Amino acid sequence: LAEQAKILLAEALENNLGDKTLDERWCRWHSCSLCEQNYHGVVTCALGWACWKTNVGRPEAHWARLLAMSRLGNGLSAAKHHEDALFVQEAELSMWRRLGESEEQMLDVQTNLARTYHHCGRTEEANRMLRDVYSGCLKLNGEQSRDTLAAALNYSASLDALKRYREAKSVLRKMMPVA
Repeated sequence: LAEQAKILLAEALENNLGDKTLDERWCRWHSCSLCEQNYHGVVTCALGWACWKTNVGRPEAHWARLLAMSRLGNGLSAAKHHEDALFVQEAELSMWRRLGESEEQMLDVQTNLARTYHHCGRTEEANRMLRDVYSGCLKLNGEQSRDTLAAALNYSASLDALKRYREAKSVLRKMMPVA
């Protein structure tokens, strides 16, 4: 799987096959080309490592290197190697900040990092980060956005995990008319 993904992506890059083809071939790092379902568990982890090893030599700002780091972090998390995933995802967030990437991308990375904080038992940190993601989505997309609704649900679930039920209810009630 990894070798196939590596070869197909290299071919698309070398022959300038366009964004659509690049996207389709990048998906080979995380989903099956036959059934189009996402890989999970240790397969996701193994492909994350292979993707990272394939792209780590590229310049830091190259899109494939950036996405490979995300693949690695998500793969480690999928295989329940949460402490390792935490290390990778914190480095990923730091890299995105250093490169001055889009707010939308930063919110996605922070959401993944918050989930990993939660899995590592760092629920207060996860909650603070999910609150910031929710606030950022509100500012960036407004209340009517799917991304804002997802961020609200993540934040309220985090509040619930901390047994802060009134706050969780308040966030959900605010988003109910939108849903």
